[in-house]
Order: sequence, then C-alpha cells, then structure tokens
Amino acid sequence: MQRANRLIEKYVLWLIDMLCIHGAYLLATYIRYAGRWDWGDRTQHYMVGILFLFFCTIYSFFVDWNRNFLIRGDFRELVAVAQYHLLMLPVTLTVVFMLRWSRILSRNVIGNFTILSFLFMLAAHLICKRIFRRVLSTDQLTQRMVVVTQKQDLEDTLLRIAPLTELNYRIVGIACIEPEEAEALINDDSAEGAAAAESGPEGIPVYTGAAGLTRRLTQLSFDEVFINTPDIPQRCAAALISRFEDMGVVCHYTLDLPSIGKARSHVGTLGGYSVVSYSRYEDGGTKYLVKRLMDIAGGIVGLLITAILTVFIAPAILMDSPGPVFFSQIRVGKNGRRFRIYKFRSMYRDAEERKKELEAQNEMSGPMFKIGNDPRITRVGAFLRRTSLDEFPQFFNVLRGDMSLVGTRPPTEEEFEQYDEYYRRRLSMKPGLTGLWQVSGRSEIEKFDDVVKMDLKYIDNWSLQLDVKILLQTVQAVLGGRGAR
Repeated sequence: MQRANRLIEKYVLWLIDMLCIHGAYLLATYIRYAGRWDWGDRTQHYMVGILFLFFCTIYSFFVDWNRNFLIRGDFRELVAVAQYHLLMLPVTLTVVFMLRWSRILSRNVIGNFTILSFLFMLAAHLICKRIFRRVLSTDQLTQRMVVVTQKQDLEDTLLRIAPLTELNYRIVGIACIEPEEAEALINDDSAEGAAAAESGPEGIPVYTGAAGLTRRLTQLSFDEVFINTPDIPQRCAAALISRFEDMGVVCHYTLDLPSIGKARSHVGTLGGYSVVSYSRYEDGGTKYLVKRLMDIAGGIVGLLITAILTVFIAPAILMDSPGPVFFSQIRVGKNGRRFRIYKFRSMYRDAEERKKELEAQNEMSGPMFKIGNDPRITRVGAFLRRTSLDEFPQFFNVLRGDMSLVGTRPPTEEEFEQYDEYYRRRLSMKPGLTGLWQVSGRSEIEKFDDVVKMDLKYIDNWSLQLDVKILLQTVQAVLGGRGAR
C-alpha cells in the first residue's frame, strides 16, 4: 500500500502538475493577445511552454517535491506549491534569456502565468488530496493494522501512529505483552487458557498475554502488524515476527533485528517511529496495479457474458427446482475480509441445512467439504458445475474488488474458523475465480493441505506472466470439461 501511495505522489501528481502548467501558460498567452492567435514566433512560444514542462518533470522526479503529499496539511501544501514556483521561474527564465527567447515574452504573460499556474496547481492538489484520501479510506484499500506493545507504552504508541489512521490505516486490534511473559512467545503455541479480548479505545479489541497470541489473532481480519516492545528481548520478538510471517502479513518492528526466515526487510518510518519492516513478498505496486486493471477489464467483459447467459440459465434453474436464480454466501477474502460471493444456484434450496447430514461422507481431509455425487446438486446444477457456468456471476465480485481473476480459493467462514497460522497465509492475496488448484484437476484433490500447498506456491511465485498462464489453462480446462465437479 505504501508503494501505491508513492505511485500517486510521483506519477499521478506529475501528470496533474503538467496539465496545470500547460493550461496556465496557454491561458496567460491567450489573455495577452486578447484572444488572437497571432503570437509572432509561435514556435518559440511553444518551446518556452515545453521548457516549463521539462522543469516540472525534473523537479518532480529528482527533487521528489510531492513526497508525503497525502499526509501534509493544506498550509504545508500552499508552502510547497509556492516554493515550487519561486524556484521554477528564475531557473526557466534564465534559460529563456540564455537562448535569446526572452524577446517574445512579455511581463504580462509571465505575471499571468505565475498567478494562474500557482492557483491551478494549488486547487488541483487540494482537490486531489481529498479525492485520494476518500478513495484510500474505502474498505478495500484501507490497511488493517494490529498494534503489539507493552501496556505502559500503549497510549504513547497510539498517539504517535495516529496520523496513519487519518490516511488509509485502521487499527483493528491491540495486543499488550509484558516483559515477564515474553518467553511464552517462544515456548507456547497454544491459545488455551489465554484471556479473551477486551474492548479497548474506540471499541478496538485488546488481547492481553503472550500465550498463543498469533493463534488468537488468526480469525481477525488484518493486513499489517506494528510491534513496539522496547523491553522485550529481541529473540522473543523474532519468534513473534516469524509467526506473523507464517500468516503472510507485513510486520513493522521498531528496533533493528537480523533477517527473519524468508521475509524481506527494509528500514523506514511509520507513524514517527523508525522501523524495520518484514514482508514475505516483494512490494510490486506497479504489477499489482496492472493486475487490478486486468481484473476490471475482465470483470466488465465477464459481466456482459453473464448477462447473456442469465437469459438462458435462469429459466432452466427455475424450472428444475424452486428457489432463487443466484446463490450468495459469505466468504473470507484477503487477510480475513468478509464479502458476499455470487454464483448461479446449482443446489436445492435446503442445501446448507442438509450439509450436516452429509459431513460423515466428506472426501476431503481438513476444513474443506466435498463429496462425489452430492445429492444436494440439481440436474441443471450438475451441468452448470461440469461446465463451470455457475462461476460466472463472480465476475461481479472481481469488478468490485473482492476477488481477482486469478488467486486462491475463498474459504467459507466455517472453514476459516478452523485455520491456524499456516493456513491463514493463503489469504495474504485476494481470492480468485481461478487458480493453480483449479487448473491442476481440482476434482482429484482429496487433501486440503494439497490445496493450501498449491495456493502458497502461487503466492510465493506470483507474477503477471503466471496469471496469464493460469487464465489460458483455465479456458482450456473449461472447454475440455476437465477438473470440474
């Protein structure tokens, strides 16, 4: 998410600044010549405009003046824009004078351009800042954070990281660990006998005690962990970070630590603290942006196809068995986020109630439920599943951002309640319409651990090329009727 913010600060604002400068220069020149297009040497006028744009590019990428754009206030924004113009004018006008282009410029053009560019850029920055903040504060983009600290440092820690909550972070859990119980982070994996969560500041759940901490946090929906435990030995903190690494969440630690497992580390700042951040995965902001654009394009095309299919599938479902055309169910997405998934109904209306009667016939070991010749599936439903047509309404979930075209299988809430730290890591990426386990003959897989291994293999080796490969294999599998049941 920090990488996404940097993309906004660098590339989006660069384009906005270019538009503001270009528009201000054209308007200033238009005003000077009273609406006439007889500017004299028009080529040199254009070259001066290009010179302003060139300065904008150099200043944006080498000076990086828009760093921290999203967190600086309105007054600081005004000062930053003013400083930009105070530097741009003498530098560019010096170059204009040296190139002997100054004869085509009047003080009227320079004065109007300065005022208009300053006003355009300031207004654009203030408007964009509010738009970006509103977009980043949506549930899909908000980073959910768990704060781990000592009781005596809790108030100060929350105060110092408070600016983060004004941007795109939301604290969803607090864990208090005392130095005298730190050894439990190394020696105890069980949550049995540990205190239940209590309600803390603003209703945030507070977990006390080190015993089985990560196990108790498994069902909590969160993306990152912030650890500020100065009095706890580093070897105990290292064990805690290792467990969070197993869960696939990003971990920020406020003191220096050696490398932990396979997690990549980098030094930075967070909420006024110097932190070492551990993440098992590369921060591929640009690649994730392309993946999301692929999801949007695929979601639009998929929904158009779904609309056409509904005309034919809906009557068949209704004639085959009473009940709705579409089936919806709460599933668990990225890092524990709940969302409602949609499919064409392929089972009888009382399928969920009858599931308890069939649990003894479950062919899958582990939390996942699957049986052959499921009596709950209707005749039309059997055809829909065999051809994977029942999955098409999920393109709505893809377009909304709950799912991706390619990802891991989204578990039900009942399955998720049985997860441990290892299983939870498969939720460190968005679930997908298809994935490695779907194109590897999903009907032949009988162990849930095999599903997890394939999902983790996808996560650990993710690339855009892999997504394209899986999509092509999915089309081949669907057309061949392979692997669906």
